[in-house]
Amino acid sequence: MVRLICGLILVLALATPSLGQQSLVGTYKIVSFIEEMEGKTVENMGKFPHGYLIFTPTHVLAFYTTKERKPGTDMAAKAALFDTLTGWGGKYRIEGNRFIYMPDVSWTETVNGTTRENKFELSGNRLTLIGGPYPYPKDPSIMVIRRAVWEKIE
Repeated sequence: MVRLICGLILVLALATPSLGQQSLVGTYKIVSFIEEMEGKTVENMGKFPHGYLIFTPTHVLAFYTTKERKPGTDMAAKAALFDTLTGWGGKYRIEGNRFIYMPDVSWTETVNGTTRENKFELSGNRLTLIGGPYPYPKDPSIMVIRRAVWEKIE
């Protein structure tokens, strides 16, 4: 009987995501998004970015844009829309204060199949992700550090 109970505990421990992953599970709304590149700090998504970050126990999905977007009716307007969005998703894991994710879908296809790492900080219902330096998806010759602040909404 003791072996059975120990076996069940072991199976549950292996099947359950880490405590760090469970603490991130939920839906977050973006509060701010800052990029540092080539010695400059920029808000490429504007002062009021718009988007969500969703953690399940095993997958993560992010989609965010600038809030001031307008529908694209010609090629230039459609290109501007592309330059004002970010989206990716895939599996992830937590190791200490590191959020490690493996995108298998992304808005530029440049990060698919890679492994990315962010440090994360949880403070109340706020999650801060700090990533990089890594190649800037819109110009891989530039290295970027990103700091995104999210607020948990569910």
